[in-house]
Amino acid sequence: MMKIHCLQHVPFEGPAAVGRWAESRGHLLTATRFFEDGSLPRMKDFDRLVVMGGPMNIYEEDCYPWLTREKRFIGEAVTAGKTVVGVCLGAQLIAGVLGAKVRRNRHKEIGWFPVEWTEQARQSAVFGFLPERLDAFHWHGDTFDLPVGALHLARSEACENQAFLYDSRVLGLQFHLESTAESVRFLTENCRDELVPAPYIEKEGEILSTDPDRFRGINEAMFGILDRLPG
Repeated sequence: MMKIHCLQHVPFEGPAAVGRWAESRGHLLTATRFFEDGSLPRMKDFDRLVVMGGPMNIYEEDCYPWLTREKRFIGEAVTAGKTVVGVCLGAQLIAGVLGAKVRRNRHKEIGWFPVEWTEQARQSAVFGFLPERLDAFHWHGDTFDLPVGALHLARSEACENQAFLYDSRVLGLQFHLESTAESVRFLTENCRDELVPAPYIEKEGEILSTDPDRFRGINEAMFGILDRLPG
């Protein structure tokens, strides 16, 4: 049994299918909810860290003071040799902790758009089982530069740096493979003001009428990645 700890930034972006994965594998899942008390565990009390998404940006410490404490904690987890997985904001936080620049992307990307895995990803033991292209769910306006020494794993038409792997155990995914129909509905209800006409923003109706097979596809990809990561 692994002890998985999740960092959650808002009530409507929880672990979603990551929780199902942990339960199905017999792992223990605990959480820090920064929108509540935000207490953090000791390093010895967890094996793997999962950092979720959120509508804030990593440089908004004035509005969200806990971001400073969270970044320090993520850095300590990386230094301690933990496996760390970040999704969307979580990936940006990891990239920033590793010294990379996080900035506005040229396009906001919201909805279902394909990501293409790089040759490095396809040759990897962690990602080699995935198809060359995967329809993924996105909801982001920022992007990250690649941390020094990290492998570039995926890109999309709207965003070049969609995923990276650092030191074989620190993974950043800009897109959402953990999403479920329920989690997407929660996200849409809370962030629908972002659904404006733009080249890479789908309409609310399109997002909410997603074929269940799409969710099965991304969740299977997430399960496979989480199974293959070390630690």
